[in-house]
Amino acid sequence: MKLKIIENGPIVLDTDGPVAVSRDGSQEDQKGPLFLCRCGQSANKPFCDGTHRKVKFEAGGAELTGG
Repeated sequence: MKLKIIENGPIVLDTDGPVAVSRDGSQEDQKGPLFLCRCGQSANKPFCDGTHRKVKFEAGGAELTGG
């Protein structure tokens, strides 16, 4: 699994297999990478919809890899 926090952008979760994602009480498996909102303004939470650019979200970046 790899977790990358994009500077001024979303969290990118990349996995080797599917991830269980819950939306409106229903659960589905999705393959990565998943782009997760960090600015709190996405209309598609918990997923990023690019709103961070519009609201000029600013935050640092990082990367984490592991098994």
